[in-house]
Amino acid sequence: MPATARWPRRVVISAAFTLTLLATAVPADAHPYGYPQTVTVAADAGRPDVVHVTWKPGGVDELTLLGVHLGLLPQDRVLLDGAVDTREKDATILAGSKPFADYLLKQMTVSVAGQACAGTVRKASDLAASGVDVDYTCGGAVGVARVEVRMLTDLDPAYRTVATGPEGKRQVYGTDEYSHDWLLGDVPPPAAATGGTGHDQSTTRRLVTSVGPLLLLATVGSLLRRQVRRRRLTRVRPSS
Repeated sequence: MPATARWPRRVVISAAFTLTLLATAVPADAHPYGYPQTVTVAADAGRPDVVHVTWKPGGVDELTLLGVHLGLLPQDRVLLDGAVDTREKDATILAGSKPFADYLLKQMTVSVAGQACAGTVRKASDLAASGVDVDYTCGGAVGVARVEVRMLTDLDPAYRTVATGPEGKRQVYGTDEYSHDWLLGDVPPPAAATGGTGHDQSTTRRLVTSVGPLLLLATVGSLLRRQVRRRRLTRVRPSS
């Protein structure tokens, strides 16, 4: 009988579930409280030196937690048992504040060839439903942009951010990987333009395209290894 037939039913279910969620970019365990926060990365069609990043929270409780963290909401809005007392105006208070804008620019950064791009936070009309847009102006036309995302990981390192870029490319940000290079335009990276590394634009495009499948395989492989290891430990552990 093939070895796969001996896997516990929960391993097969978990693997299939992981495949489905990664394919739709909504992993169930993306952060500690439910649906994941998301980020969208896009180039500006009319301004080649601008990169747009849109952040959207996974739930209104995240906005309340962040508001408490930034000192915009009272501490007692987070109860002793960990429950969060959310209110309708929390998003409005957060969206209109300078501490929130400063936090976005600190936790989400964009750079090109090692040079930081200047960020400008747009006014959010409905932070909870639509998120907030941040425009990053770089020193020239952007070919490959390095986008770093650390949103909410200072509240809890288990937070994850699911990002979507051009042509549906996806990336999961977390404590194990805060930065990712996104191919946004036809301008090659400076190193490629000067012949410094020998990698041309087509090579960069292939590398970016391969991220999704590699991330998927690594996640499923890690899940299966953990399940098999737990099963072995259960078999060898002496009964008390």
